[in-house]
Order: sequence, then C-alpha cells, then structure tokens
Amino acid sequence: MLLKVFYEDWQMECCGTPFAVGDEVAWKLVAYRAEARREDVGYGAEAWVENHGGPDHPTTGRVHAVDLIREEYRFHRPDPVPAPPGKGVVLQGTGRGLEPVPGTVTTTSVEACPKWFGEVDLGTVDGLRRVRRTCGALVTLAAPDTTHVLRP
Repeated sequence: MLLKVFYEDWQMECCGTPFAVGDEVAWKLVAYRAEARREDVGYGAEAWVENHGGPDHPTTGRVHAVDLIREEYRFHRPDPVPAPPGKGVVLQGTGRGLEPVPGTVTTTSVEACPKWFGEVDLGTVDGLRRVRRTCGALVTLAAPDTTHVLRP
C-alpha cells in the first residue's frame, strides 16, 4: 500500500534521521483526521511522523518518493521598545507569529530528505516581512502493514 506521509521540518531537525528514495524506514505514524485532509493540513498526506509519542510500534516501509514542501509566510517584527532613561537594555520577545500566504505552497522532488531545513528572507511586501520556508517533506511510502498507524 502506498501511503503519503508528512515529515515536519522540526521533527526531522530534532530527532530524525535523514533518508533517501529506496531506503527502508520505520516511523511512528499518526493518521490525519478526514476533516484535516479536506483543509489540506499536512499538504495532502494521510499521516505524519511523530517522533515524540505516537503508537507503540513503528510502521516499516520503503521510500518511493520525497518532495520538499515550501511555503511563503508573512509576519510583523515587533517595533523596538526604547530604553527608559538611565537604562541601557530592554529585553523583548523575538517571536514572529508566522501566517501562511495562500497559494504559495510549492513542491520540489528530491532524492533525499535533508536533516536541516531553511528559509529565505523575501523582504517586505505590503508592510509585512515575508519568508519562504521549507516546512518538511511529503513522502510516498510503500508500507505493506499500516496497522501500527495511530488513528485519531
């Protein structure tokens, strides 16, 4: 059975092992709910890799294809807070609250999944900063036994 699996960037960077087309892998998989697939969560995948829990046993299969998923995001950088008189340093959060830009998802077929994913700064558009991030890999996995896929 061919199964589409999304391997998120942070899952790979944290605890994953890079893989290539033709490799046999054993991953703990969690199925997306039907409503999530309709909303295109997981970029069309039926399941995702869960390195921090999931089912007790991994699903074993052979990698048939790997597509890197890239998406554009917009965000505000918080305005700097001026230091109060007599104080030299003001600490503030650096979070940026990324918001996906509709219609910007692209896929690129590759032979192997990288360990580290990146982003490209696209500058400012309509007053908001933009980046193009590699969000993860959409993998076509030939898995003869999917009984270990955790069903929500």
